[in-house]
Amino acid sequence: MHRFFVEKNQIQGNRVTITGTDVNHIRNVLRMKEKDEITVSAGDNQEYTCYIEEITPEEVTAAVMYVQENGLELPSRIYLFQGLPKGDKMELIIQKAVELGAYEIIPVATKRCVVKLDAKKEASKLRRWNLISESAAKQAGRMAVPRVTGVMTFSEALSYAESLDIRLIPYELEKDMKKTKEIINSIVPGQSIGIFIGPEGGFAEEEVGQALEKGAVPITLGKRILRTETAGFTVLSILMFTLEQEEEKEQGSGSISG
Repeated sequence: MHRFFVEKNQIQGNRVTITGTDVNHIRNVLRMKEKDEITVSAGDNQEYTCYIEEITPEEVTAAVMYVQENGLELPSRIYLFQGLPKGDKMELIIQKAVELGAYEIIPVATKRCVVKLDAKKEASKLRRWNLISESAAKQAGRMAVPRVTGVMTFSEALSYAESLDIRLIPYELEKDMKKTKEIINSIVPGQSIGIFIGPEGGFAEEEVGQALEKGAVPITLGKRILRTETAGFTVLSILMFTLEQEEEKEQGSGSISG
């Protein structure tokens, strides 16, 4: 069933109004008709199953049949601070990060970044990146569309992450796998998590030092050198598995005690 995202104010009682580019997609790409069923999310962890009532060139109106709490989002908000990579790699990173449950993606201009974006290029890239995020969220059955923020400097990114409960920075000079496992296993559902990933060539030594001074925790991802896009996917995959496993344990223990 096709999924669409709306703002909360677009859901009034048992009616949903869909506007914008999704209207053209429904009418001319999917060629949907009245009575066809869709699912709608407004970023509130609820899924609205609806049937289309009316399709016009400006909007699609749908009636809500039932609402359910899906719990498809990770129990923790994960912020991916991604050093700007070369070429179109950022598009792949955004797509897969959204599929793996990232809450927000923050492009970061670090010392070793080759890519330099002026204001005009950044605005164009941001529009493209957020469209990719929305498309990936639909495909993955997400309940909300992760935001891709504007590009930040490394110092700005560190400041932005200060309010997060945990900040992780994979670092090639970190060798203690046992310590990394203990750090990952100590994270509990509900904690907010920042992941700092360097661009090609990694972080400069002084950047790592700045991150550690701000409370970031260095971890290792193993003996092999991972590409910038692979490193983020690796951490997200580990956290997704760990958090959802812990969430299941909590739910299981709750049902037993109840």
